[in-house]
Amino acid sequence: MHRRLTAPGALAAASVLLAIPASAASGSPGAPGIGDPYYPAYGNGGYDVSHYDLRLKYRPATDELEGTATILAKTTQDLSRFDLDFLLDVSEVRVDGAVAAFATSGEHELVVTPKKTLAEGAQVTVVVRYRGVPSSKQAYGFTSWHRTPDGGVGANEPEAAWWWFPSNDHPLDKATYDVSVQVPDGTQALSNGTLQSTSSRAGWTRFNWRSGKPQATYLATLAVGRFDLTTGTTESGIPVVNAYSRDLGDNAGAARASVERTGEIADWLSGYLGPYPFDALGGYVPNTNTGYALETQTRPFYSPRQFAGGSNTSVVVHELAHQWYGDFVSVAGWKDIWLNEGFARYAQWLWSEHEDEGTAREIADYVYASHPADDAFWTVKPGDPGPENQFDIAVYDRGALAVQALRDELGDEAFFAVLKGWPREHAYGNATVSDFVRYAERVSGRQLGALFDAWLFQPSKPAASAARTAAAAKAAAAPAQPKSWKKIAATNDVHAH
Repeated sequence: MHRRLTAPGALAAASVLLAIPASAASGSPGAPGIGDPYYPAYGNGGYDVSHYDLRLKYRPATDELEGTATILAKTTQDLSRFDLDFLLDVSEVRVDGAVAAFATSGEHELVVTPKKTLAEGAQVTVVVRYRGVPSSKQAYGFTSWHRTPDGGVGANEPEAAWWWFPSNDHPLDKATYDVSVQVPDGTQALSNGTLQSTSSRAGWTRFNWRSGKPQATYLATLAVGRFDLTTGTTESGIPVVNAYSRDLGDNAGAARASVERTGEIADWLSGYLGPYPFDALGGYVPNTNTGYALETQTRPFYSPRQFAGGSNTSVVVHELAHQWYGDFVSVAGWKDIWLNEGFARYAQWLWSEHEDEGTAREIADYVYASHPADDAFWTVKPGDPGPENQFDIAVYDRGALAVQALRDELGDEAFFAVLKGWPREHAYGNATVSDFVRYAERVSGRQLGALFDAWLFQPSKPAASAARTAAAAKAAAAPAQPKSWKKIAATNDVHAH
């Protein structure tokens, strides 16, 4: 997927100092950022969230959202004040039932000062009451809220939560979610996980969604509009809910022909990546004018533009592969983005093999040959691309080449053991590129540092692998374009926000 071309978070000002009550003198403020070098102001220090309970009311005609967020967290220090990442207008904050002082700071910080110091290791309940018009809010010159003709959508990476709920917005702090949304009758509200119940009263319908497995904040989504819903079950027994805006126009058929294969594709991916790790599945296509897709947990977001050229299951493969590589195991820091995008792209190459439209080897040879040594493509380092190149095409295609190089080095048996075993290694947690290298070395019994250095960290074109050289020697000319390439290339917009 994705959006970022610049790194505005790195430009954020530090939170302003607030007066600390005398009773809090023994504590210290939580950091206004979690410590990510790409986005220093994203996330927060001093606490870990375990659960978000979001009770919302949304008016599609005016884009007005009001809500009460109940946040369950555990302090990691003696805490005199702490930050939440949020943009809407707050009317009240309570900490453990007591009214707390609050103020805004920087581009997206809500600074909360409880009446007394919160002791390290304490279980804390924070309640935030708020309202606002998400589409009217910007941070760093952009918005992650998508206004649609019949409602609105919160979906983006690396940030989207600020526009609809207060949070500790970094993948390191995963939590479970209950999202309850009241909307006018005839309108649907979608979120992650399973639909627990619906109820109607006085012209309003409430939808109650639950995500019972740990979920990063950027993977949480809210979509309100008029949708046609389809339901089903995969062969492995996972319930599927898909949703399509009723005004997709010419893209409607292609969108359905692609997303309706979600269950089939998830079952196929489980053969390579292990059992599907969540209890819900699906996808949704709202009527947005964006071009990207996003691996929102259990229910990926797809822009209608992804299907403007006809059906494309390759983009569905990409976003569903992220359910293992990105959602089940999430990045520890945004520089580890290769763990998400390199493997999701490689899953598309495996799907091409499955569809008999070109093997992963043939696609790798084609990509390698398509970029001469002096191409700027090779200057981007997928293992640490920098915030300005976090979603560069090289992170995807050179990243997938690194995966193929690993396959060439290990052979299929060991390679696919690594591919399937890795998600279990850090199940529902976070990991770094270095963690993956160590894991692959442990499982394969080989030293892989030089291979990963060449493919992920050097700003130059690596030497061709022996497998690629042998394949090229058999070819009379440059590698032919695989049949699947146009469909794969059509998904390049998943990272062009």
